[in-house]
Amino acid sequence: MSETSVSPVRRALLSVSDKTGLVPFARALADRGVEILSTGGTARALTEAGLAVKEVSAHTGFPEIMGGRVKTLHPRIHGGILGRRDADADAMAEHDIPPIDLVVVNLYPFRETVARADVTRAQAIENIDIGGPAMVRAAAKNQADVAVVTDPDDYDAVAAEIVGGGLADATRRRLALKAFRHTAAYDAAIATWLSEQGDAGDETTDAALPERLETGFDRVLALRYGENPHQRAAFYATPDAAPATVTRAEVLQGKALSFNNIADADTALECVKQFAQPACVIVKHANPCGVAVAADCAAAYEGAWATDPVSAFGGIIALNRALDADLARTLIDRQFIEVLLAPSVTDEARAILAGKPNVRVLETGPFDGVSGGLDYRGVAGGLLVQERDTRLLGEEGLTCVTRVRPDAAMERDLLVAWQVAKFVKSNAIVYARDARTVGVGAGQMSRVNAARIGIVKAQEAQIETAGSAVASDAFIPFRDVLDVAAEAGARSIIQPGGSKGDPDVIAAADELGIAMVFTGMRHFRH
Repeated sequence: MSETSVSPVRRALLSVSDKTGLVPFARALADRGVEILSTGGTARALTEAGLAVKEVSAHTGFPEIMGGRVKTLHPRIHGGILGRRDADADAMAEHDIPPIDLVVVNLYPFRETVARADVTRAQAIENIDIGGPAMVRAAAKNQADVAVVTDPDDYDAVAAEIVGGGLADATRRRLALKAFRHTAAYDAAIATWLSEQGDAGDETTDAALPERLETGFDRVLALRYGENPHQRAAFYATPDAAPATVTRAEVLQGKALSFNNIADADTALECVKQFAQPACVIVKHANPCGVAVAADCAAAYEGAWATDPVSAFGGIIALNRALDADLARTLIDRQFIEVLLAPSVTDEARAILAGKPNVRVLETGPFDGVSGGLDYRGVAGGLLVQERDTRLLGEEGLTCVTRVRPDAAMERDLLVAWQVAKFVKSNAIVYARDARTVGVGAGQMSRVNAARIGIVKAQEAQIETAGSAVASDAFIPFRDVLDVAAEAGARSIIQPGGSKGDPDVIAAADELGIAMVFTGMRHFRH
C-alpha cells in the first residue's frame, strides 16, 4: 500500500464506555453504508437510536461469556483487525474472516472507578479493560489498513473524511499514535493504583514514590515559548489533576497564557489558599511581592498592593473569595495585570473586566485548603519528585523559646509571615504587620541579605516596619538576622529552629527584647 493511500471503510467495530457523540457518529457511518459491529451497552444504545447493528457474538458465532469478560477476544475479530490486506488475504479467505476497517473503542473507566472513596479492590480489578486495549493496539499496529479512534473529539473529522471516500494514510498514522498513547496512559493508571495498594511486595516501597514513576501527563496547551522566546514549551496535566488548580481553572478571557503566567499563577493561587480569611496575593517573577488578610478581598488587595506597588505592576493577582464589580474596577483602574484568579467572578465584574480584553481572568471554582499531590522538577536527564509542601501551622504549633512571649496580634502576624514565606524563593525573609506583608526579601544566597532586602523594600514603599513580625523559611544560624530585624523595629520572629547556633540566637533575641517562636519545620523553595 502506498504512503499516500486512502483506505475505504466498509466495516467498523464500535465498543465504547464513553458514549459521548456515539450515535451521530454511528449514523454518519451507516449513511455511508458501513456495516457496524458492536457489543453490550454500545449495541443497545445504537439499536435504541434506530441504527442497524450486528452483535459481535453473531459475527463470531460465539456468545459472550464470563459476565462479558470474553466477547471480542476471538480470531474472527482480531483476524479482521490484524489481517494485512495483501499478505494475509488468503488466510482471511480460508478462515472466513471479514476485514474490519475501523475500530472505535474507549476503555473501561478505571481512573474514575478508583477515584471513588468507596471503591473495593474487586471493583477496581473488574474495571481493568482487556479486550478493549487488545483491539486498540491491534488496529494501531495494522495502521496501514485499519483506523482506530479512541477519542470522541475525533468523530467529526473522521466521519467527514470517510464520507469523502476513505481515511488517508496520514490520518491512520495520527490516530494510531494517539491510540498507543491512550493505552499507555491507561496501563500507567493501573500500575500506579496497584503500586498504591502495596502490590510491589516490598515493604520499603513508598506507594507515592514508586520504583518506576508512571506519569501519564497529557498536553493541554501548546505555549508560544517557555521562560524565554528561544525555548519551546507546552503545558501538561495529569488526568486526575485536582479541581481548583491552575490546571483545571476556566479561562474567562484574555490573551493566551504563557509559561511564566502559568508558573506564577500557580504560586499565587496556592499561596492564597493558605488563608481561611479573605486574602489577596500578588506574585511577580515567582515570588509573592504583597500578601494581606483582611475583612474582605477589597481591603486585602489594598494591603497587598501597598507592600510593593512597583513590583505589583504586571503581576499575578489571586483572591480566595469571589471577585465583585467594585474590586474589578479598582484593579483595572489602578494597575496593569497579567493574570487575575478567583474562585468565582460575578457577571458585573466580568462585564467590567471585558473592557481590558488582554487581562487573563481565571475562575478556579471553590477551594478548601492547599493542593496536595506531587511536585515535579526537571534536571538534565532526570526528574526530581517530592510531595507538595502542604503542611500548615496553627498557633498550637508554635514553641516560644524566649522570655518575651508573642501576644495575640504578634501570633497572627507571625503566622501570616510564615505562610507567605513558604512561597518565597529561598533564602526567604518576610516582614508582616497588621495581617499583611510589609517587606519581602527573596532568593538570596545569605539569609542576612534577605533580611536587609526586606527592609529596603519596605522603605521604598514607605511602609513602617516597627512592630513587625519576621518569618525565616529555614533556621537562623547566627544573630545577624536578628540584629538587622531589631534595628528595623521588629518585635517577633518565627523560624524552624534546629541550628547548633540556637542557644546563641535565643540569647540574642532575649538581649534585644524580641519574642521568638520555633515551628520545627522549614519551607525551602528553590
